[in-house]
Amino acid sequence: MNVTQQYLLDTYRAHHLGEAAPPQPGAHDWQVVREWRDRREFRAVLSGRLARGRARRLWSRRLRPRLRF
Repeated sequence: MNVTQQYLLDTYRAHHLGEAAPPQPGAHDWQVVREWRDRREFRAVLSGRLARGRARRLWSRRLRPRLRF
């Protein structure tokens, strides 16, 4: 049984029991990503490293056109 089938079965059961429908699969994915990022930044602060800007600096170096003289 895949995720969609399980979701439809749970929705059907909830409807017949008069309960609230379960959240759709993937509805909270971005929230999980944000919590993971916050935890990573928190652990960086505890270990004495900078928590913000590391990824931004990395991508700006990679995406910025290099000046050649």
